[in-house]
Amino acid sequence: MQYRKLGKSGIEISVVGFGAWAIGGWAWGGADENQAVAAIQTAIDQGVNLIDTAPMYGYGRSEEIVGRAIQGRRDRVVLATKCGLVWDREQGELFFRADDKGLTSAESGRNIYKLLRPDSIRRELDNSLRRLQTDHVDLYQTHWQESTTPIEDTAAALEQLKEQGKIRAIGVSNASEPQIQAYGPIDSDQEKFSMLDRAIESNGVLDHCRRNQIAMLAYSPLASGLLTGKIAADRRFGEGDFRRDNSRFQPDYIARVNAMLESFRPIAERHRATLGQLVIAWTFSQPGLTCVLCGARDAVQAAENAAAGDVALFADEVATMDQAARALIAVP
Repeated sequence: MQYRKLGKSGIEISVVGFGAWAIGGWAWGGADENQAVAAIQTAIDQGVNLIDTAPMYGYGRSEEIVGRAIQGRRDRVVLATKCGLVWDREQGELFFRADDKGLTSAESGRNIYKLLRPDSIRRELDNSLRRLQTDHVDLYQTHWQESTTPIEDTAAALEQLKEQGKIRAIGVSNASEPQIQAYGPIDSDQEKFSMLDRAIESNGVLDHCRRNQIAMLAYSPLASGLLTGKIAADRRFGEGDFRRDNSRFQPDYIARVNAMLESFRPIAERHRATLGQLVIAWTFSQPGLTCVLCGARDAVQAAENAAAGDVALFADEVATMDQAARALIAVP
């Protein structure tokens, strides 16, 4: 496993991290808790030290599972969670409506608000610490940015929590370059990035973070499983799985992605890697990318993801894969 610096925090993180969205079950069609615990523990045992979760992942369930999984391993974990999405009060900026399965328009759903007021952040952190069964979080991130609270107020609250020893490093997620600048000194930014999702390359965010020694954590690097090469064109997704009606997960597009991945087969074989591992390695090989957050539902998936941290690609291989990905994106 390779390790890199988490900004200027003095913390080192693995290039492959564990993303704990799916294990919360929410929007992924459910999850098995025992298998999720095994997945996290396997990842840690294979050298993954960054575990990234959030209260919104299953309305606290993901954090509870992570808390259970890291007992006896806490000193080997860089524990990351988030604040800023609430469902227990109607304050802040209305974001979406959801039920226990995912997004919904039904009356039975909950309104989810973006909220980054200082008192709400402190309340959220205390709840997260309880669910995670720990006295501090190593990296605390704003999950989404909102318009009802001045960023300087949010930043001041986070700095105060750091001074109190409840958090060790400060990060943001889903932020624009001006928003990142407004926070002042931070340690990380977490953004959606994959071969197919490359907005941060053109909107200034990746360059800003690279120039200012802000770690970049990539979420959804495998495009929700699409870039693993394991999803067949005729795959059908169950109720509650957000991929069910997503245009990317329709037969024609899956077939096109799989054809691209098959063209990478010689590179994968050269490195004795699976196609999924190859894509993960390509992602953390991009300039400015620090860590790739990979989800796993069981120990087998977690071990496979972790092994990608040992893959070292040559520059020409990275370029070949990049060219193929850009060609795919360019075709509507």
